Amino acid sequence: MGSTPTPAPSGDQPLGQDADSGTAAASAYRLASLVLNVFDLEESVRFYRELLGLEVSHRTGTAALLISGEGSQLYLRSLSPHAEHMTGGIGVHCVIWTAPSAGELRLCEQVLKVRHAHTTTQTAEGFVWVEGCDPSGDTVVVAHPGPEEAVRSNIITRVYAW
Repeated sequence: MGSTPTPAPSGDQPLGQDADSGTAAASAYRLASLVLNVFDLEESVRFYRELLGLEVSHRTGTAALLISGEGSQLYLRSLSPHAEHMTGGIGVHCVIWTAPSAGELRLCEQVLKVRHAHTTTQTAEGFVWVEGCDPSGDTVVVAHPGPEEAVRSNIITRVYAW
């Protein structure tokens, strides 16, 4: 049996769909939150506060919500230090953040270097990215300028190596 679509609250188009094409209106959506499982909650909170200037909005014994001035939300959830760490499988390979300026990007690079977590700094298609690892070994990338200023028109080869 097929599923019955939920009717739109008004008009003929389902929520989030462009009335002319019937496809999702891409400009209406943005990533708001990311949930990241970590081994050491306190170390991860320190790392993301230092690297990205995120502020702790709420904290429990096993989780923390960090927010940016622009409204991004990073949920850190503590798992056992013996939890399995999946890499190269299905799911998020890395998270790419955008630095507000080239100077802020250089500060991110320095934070990663001081923490011995810096992997590489590279340039492609008019933007620069700094790559490193967070305390749980997950790849974290910070780029500048953001996609609003340097539109990504190709898939950079680095995507296939993460």
